[in-house]
Amino acid sequence: MISTNIQMHTVKTIISTATSAAAAAMLIRSIARDYVPNEFQYYISYKIRALFASFSSEVTIIISEVDGMVRNQLFYAADLYLGTKLSPLTNRFRATLPIKEMNIHFSLDKNQEVIDMFNGVKLTWKKVTKQVKTKRANYEIQYYNLSFHKKHKDMVFTTYFKHILEQAQVVRKQKRTPKLHTLDSDLMRRSPGTVWQSVSLDHPANFGTLAMDMEMKKMIMEDLDRFVKRRDFYRKVGKAWKRGYLLFGPPGTGKSSLIAAMANYLNFDIYDLELTDVRRNSDLRRLLIGTANRSILVVEDIDCSIDLQKTMKERQKNFHDPYFQQGNEVTLSGLLNFMDGLWSSCGDERIIVFTTNHKDRLDPALLRPGRMDLHIHMSYCTHSALRTLSTNYLGITEHPLLTEIEQQVQEIKVTPAEVAEQLMKSEDSEEALRMLMDFITEKKKSEDLRSTQQNEVAEVGNKGLEEEIKESVQILN
Repeated sequence: MISTNIQMHTVKTIISTATSAAAAAMLIRSIARDYVPNEFQYYISYKIRALFASFSSEVTIIISEVDGMVRNQLFYAADLYLGTKLSPLTNRFRATLPIKEMNIHFSLDKNQEVIDMFNGVKLTWKKVTKQVKTKRANYEIQYYNLSFHKKHKDMVFTTYFKHILEQAQVVRKQKRTPKLHTLDSDLMRRSPGTVWQSVSLDHPANFGTLAMDMEMKKMIMEDLDRFVKRRDFYRKVGKAWKRGYLLFGPPGTGKSSLIAAMANYLNFDIYDLELTDVRRNSDLRRLLIGTANRSILVVEDIDCSIDLQKTMKERQKNFHDPYFQQGNEVTLSGLLNFMDGLWSSCGDERIIVFTTNHKDRLDPALLRPGRMDLHIHMSYCTHSALRTLSTNYLGITEHPLLTEIEQQVQEIKVTPAEVAEQLMKSEDSEEALRMLMDFITEKKKSEDLRSTQQNEVAEVGNKGLEEEIKESVQILN
């Protein structure tokens, strides 16, 4: 009984002491908040945290997906690297099988851990995903937590990160399929990170099957090879490591196929930029720096997108969208700065391809070297292109009808797309070539009829003009 009383008295004393200490702490905190300068408070708080940290043997490094406005290359390298590190402690992995590939790709799922042993050192990775809510929208952020003993910090910074980047490059080369990226306009409004969405580029075009003049194909391949080998040269002369191409010519001449062939030849990703979806110059800059190195940025039908100020003002007028702000539309100067200004140097080994059906409609400021370095005319079907198409679709290079068709295409403008459409109509080579011949003959008749009609209209117009002149002369007399 006495022992019980003593224990109760001891508990009461402990509780009383704790209560007094808590009250004293609150009093001290209140006095400090009222009388102690903020700078001194922050200093004391920092010292206390440093004291507790000194007792901890663990270091944690945060590797975020986005660094400011740009993609964090270390995050994506870690993503590839950790996909090869299956761990018994990991409950969930993501598994994907991209188009045109035979091997399954693994990556760490949300909020999962994996243990990596490197040079006898244990390193713990955790992929963290958080939902962020703002007044405008909700979006998701991702980052990696890398934890290890603090005595290995120098090794991690000097050796381990270099190892991750090298291994990620090996994995990327082994299983890389070019990607086709497109703009997610809704995500552009909501997320501060990347706004590009991608799929595997499953386009079979290559320079061997491309219906173009052989000399033109050779020139383009040599230009591409020279570009990717000249990193040091571009740095020496003080130029951004990029190159601009203008593909111009009528529809159906293979501009999109050439872009796909370039991507497959270089193993570059394609970013398809629709300028009419971009609302401000600042968004244009954000999209540019959101593209990866070793990529082709494509702006199709630039002649249809060039009058952007008018387009944006019409949208603002019709839809009253507060996102469209007066004076912040995409402008020609913004487009030029995007092509060869300071923002164009945010990245390496990039190709910018513009396409147009009407080169004459483009502002001369867009056409100069440094913006559109190489102008490639995508012409109507030539002898070389016709031979390539007959090989692709019919598996033949010689045929009496083919020789006759070659003579016809000298006089009649036929696009490679039109020729391909006719050759696909039959698996029998002679029947397919005969249908192509009939198509060219009918097209020649249509063009002759149209030319005759135009001449007749012109003659009628000239006669009417002559009558008007005679009447005017009679009135004057």
